[in-house]
Amino acid sequence: MAKGPAIKRKLGDLLVEVGIITAEQLQEALEEGKIRGGRLGETLMGLGYITEDVLLAFLGKQCGVSYVSLSEYGEIDDEVIKSVPESIARHQTLIPIALEGKTLIIAMSDPLNVFAIDDLRLMTGREISVVIASETEIKNAIEKYYGAKSSMEDIVKEMELSVKDEGNVEVVKKSDTGGEDIIALEAAGEEAPIIKIVNLLLAGAVKSGASDVHIEPYEKTLRVRYRIDGVLHEVSSPPKKLQNAVVSRLKIMASLDIAERRLPQDGRIKIRVVNKEIDLRVSVLPTSFGEKVVMRILDASSLCLDLTKLGFEPDALSVYKKNIEVPYGIILVTGPTGSGKSTTLYSTLSTLNYPDRNIITIEDPVEYVLQGINQVQAKADIGLTFAAGLRSFLRQDPDIIMVGEIRDTETAEIAINAALTGHLVFSTLHTNDAPGAMTRLNNMGIEPFLTTSTVIMVVAQRLIRVICKHCKELYEVPTDFLSSIGVKEEEIKSKKKVTLYRGKGCDNCSNTGYRGRIACFEVMEVTDDVKELILNRESTHLIKSKARESGMITLREGAIRKLLTGVTTVEEVMRVTFADVE
Repeated sequence: MAKGPAIKRKLGDLLVEVGIITAEQLQEALEEGKIRGGRLGETLMGLGYITEDVLLAFLGKQCGVSYVSLSEYGEIDDEVIKSVPESIARHQTLIPIALEGKTLIIAMSDPLNVFAIDDLRLMTGREISVVIASETEIKNAIEKYYGAKSSMEDIVKEMELSVKDEGNVEVVKKSDTGGEDIIALEAAGEEAPIIKIVNLLLAGAVKSGASDVHIEPYEKTLRVRYRIDGVLHEVSSPPKKLQNAVVSRLKIMASLDIAERRLPQDGRIKIRVVNKEIDLRVSVLPTSFGEKVVMRILDASSLCLDLTKLGFEPDALSVYKKNIEVPYGIILVTGPTGSGKSTTLYSTLSTLNYPDRNIITIEDPVEYVLQGINQVQAKADIGLTFAAGLRSFLRQDPDIIMVGEIRDTETAEIAINAALTGHLVFSTLHTNDAPGAMTRLNNMGIEPFLTTSTVIMVVAQRLIRVICKHCKELYEVPTDFLSSIGVKEEEIKSKKKVTLYRGKGCDNCSNTGYRGRIACFEVMEVTDDVKELILNRESTHLIKSKARESGMITLREGAIRKLLTGVTTVEEVMRVTFADVE
């Protein structure tokens, strides 16, 4: 880990010498660099000839320092973080990661920055050992360990002795039903500093655009993570000793039983942040080291009710709009949890919501309230299941029905019966693609003739991250690579290289390069040709091939269109969608 010598020879020659790149690739990168500027390493990564991990490991070896992946390094001790001021860490893009005796180990993206190393040696009075790490990972670590830490520490310092004393909270572990224990725990949850900590966590999540907050207890630590644009990010956490008080505060807010710590509980919280009313769906789950809390943030102001802004390709949108205006039938929206199915259905119902139509929904839970639509909350524990609710809906003179999910054969049969008797039914299924919904219904015991008589359209969708507009930059990739992920020849027009976009990472996107998400859709209209395959119980693959012949755009093709128009990146296309099997 000692500081090593500078690179004497040119980087490109060294990379060719050890076989990481070829001489032809080096020459191409050098020519590209003359046109666009920038460092050779960045150009090689932009061309796809080398990854950042490989480049950093190689640079570290040449400089005589080790390469460290901070995302896999683990937690950094608070005392280590305090050894380097935040201003220095941000200015020099470095972070302390460990203390070994009198030696402070610093992760840097530029291990040849001898001025920063000398300054740290003088400032800390310690020997400095350098490791090399990704600049993006270092910036993320700076946000994680320095970002909201000061606010959290200030609040914790305000804690009164009754809250600081772990005994008041730990005693609850001895008895889950003792009156005095619960009173003490409830009192701890009502302490002003605890309220401030919880408010800080919730406000931070809303301001960062998070969809979920995870509060996770471990043996010696308490971890808090926000899910932003579908990816979890760790943030500053309260100390472990405040775990029970924080959880109790949340349970009090959600009107849950703080005496019950052995069974899962669900509740809701309504808060106001930055003049917006936010609903939180709260789930509490007992784990080995305490109760884990996950909160889904439901921000009605962020709900998109405009079908044209969801991400439909123009031709797919015209097919979708045509089919939602039919008088009766079933329309299914498929995809995994968190793929935006509810938003698509809410937008569709909002589009169809006219005074002359009676629209009823049964959901679990009701996520957003829509004016003019009758929404029912499913309660399976008292017998109000999707099937029971749907059965009663037929006596309510509905025009349009929305069922949260077709989970079983009974619900599927009643939905089909509703469609056969002149109602338009919307629902969701968990399948990987649109054609797979037909096989899924078949596996549930629904006869193909009923499926073809009622299902008029199936939509599959995924959410894909959008490149941050504040740090968006151009780069070029070889067409061979694009062809390998499914880009058609006519879309790249026989070019040797294609210009794409990516995010460099900035303060506006927390150095991720992405800000916000948009949906990719696969809209399958159940045409006569598709019906024939379903009646013959043909495979999903054959149904998909026939649908594509009829003009269906697959999830991968929709994602590629967004890639080529500069909306998203290659990495997101690969992460979110599967390649189409020809």
